[in-house]
Amino acid sequence: MAKAKTAYFCQECGHNSPKWLGKCPSCGEWNTFVEEIVEKEDKKNPVVWKSVSLASRPKAIAEIQYEEEPRIRTVDQELNRVLGGGIVQGSLVLIGGEPGIGKSTLMLQIALTLSDKRVLYVSGEESEQQIKMRAERLETKSQHCFILTETSTQNVFKQVEEFQPDVLILDSIQTMQSPLIESAAGSVSQVRQCTAEVMKYAKESGVPVFLIGHITKDGSLAGPKVLEHMVDTVLQFEGDRHTTYRILRTVKNRFGSTSELGIYEMLGTGLRQVTNPSEILISQRDEPLSGIAIGSMMEGNRPLKIEIQSLVSVANYGTPQRSSTGFDSKRLQMLLAVLEKRGGFRLGIQDVFLNVAGGLKVEDPAIDLAVVTSIVSSYEDIAIPDSICFAAEVGLGGEVRAVNRIESRIAEAEKLGFKRIYVSKYNTKGLHLDEYRIKISPVARLDEIFAELLV
Repeated sequence: MAKAKTAYFCQECGHNSPKWLGKCPSCGEWNTFVEEIVEKEDKKNPVVWKSVSLASRPKAIAEIQYEEEPRIRTVDQELNRVLGGGIVQGSLVLIGGEPGIGKSTLMLQIALTLSDKRVLYVSGEESEQQIKMRAERLETKSQHCFILTETSTQNVFKQVEEFQPDVLILDSIQTMQSPLIESAAGSVSQVRQCTAEVMKYAKESGVPVFLIGHITKDGSLAGPKVLEHMVDTVLQFEGDRHTTYRILRTVKNRFGSTSELGIYEMLGTGLRQVTNPSEILISQRDEPLSGIAIGSMMEGNRPLKIEIQSLVSVANYGTPQRSSTGFDSKRLQMLLAVLEKRGGFRLGIQDVFLNVAGGLKVEDPAIDLAVVTSIVSSYEDIAIPDSICFAAEVGLGGEVRAVNRIESRIAEAEKLGFKRIYVSKYNTKGLHLDEYRIKISPVARLDEIFAELLV
């Protein structure tokens, strides 16, 4: 009998080595190598997905006939937006997130609402009774959603061959185990092999497959890094456990944009779609407060209005503090230097704290003007009216720079009831100001805004 072949795999990045290493040469982590069996001693023709398609041959690109297949539209408009317009036939989608964030709830909710499709929900973590309890809580009934509790891919493909589902959901990929690999479920080699088998099934049958994946303590998807390269789409389901709001963000998408996001609210009856994100990104106040400004950002094709909160106070403990939540701390340092050099504000002896309300992480440079005005508002202790918002980038010379998609930003501000929006003067070229009910105030330098607002 042949000796079983073994190798050592890094549990963080999937790097393999013929011998044990203390430090991984790929990711630099220590004590992450574990020994795994990579070849079974006696293979007895395990059942995996087999296709009956003809052998492929090279084709000239001009010979290839392309027809755009219709996507599967769900009732969840947030998921449709994140996927690029709906579920693509034969796609492999990986959804990752922290434990307890709501991944299984989201996918079960999708499975129950696809009323015209046969959905097979395979769970390796929960029993049928547990899934039934969650379905009762969701208050959504479906005659086309079927549950299978199984961890062996051999048995899963047997049921798939008989059942012929329209959509397949696996919860989770770390609990699946292939008969081709003898290592434990959740190991690097098992996750890679199970994903390869599922991908082969999805591409050859045309059935879309959703994989639920765990994440590591640093926030990345558990398993080998090659897992993200194998799938078509990677979605990140994130949010603060202490709040009810969740964000579904696109990390990779072969069929759409990677800058889209969907927002949900976790309720006792499931996840509610938040069609107007400003209801959670802008806090409600009884009276205007200093240090608060509303900025306009773009997340993919979606314009959002977010609230920037600043607090500027005298530094009583030596070195001034610079703290930001949801905003790049280095960019905050740059904007503070611009205010001190170009605006004459003595912020070098002040503590500055900045927060983006709603828990979002903002990278859009169009937020710069809102950040600057909120800091100066707190420094001068003068409140900015709630009916004003900002959409412009700030340069090192104190100039107000133009940003993209200004029409969408202005239209969103008008729809939400804002009375005035400050934009760059260089954004108004070709813009018909008379078409909008909202007042558009073009500015070229920061001192023009301070002269109007902070008096």
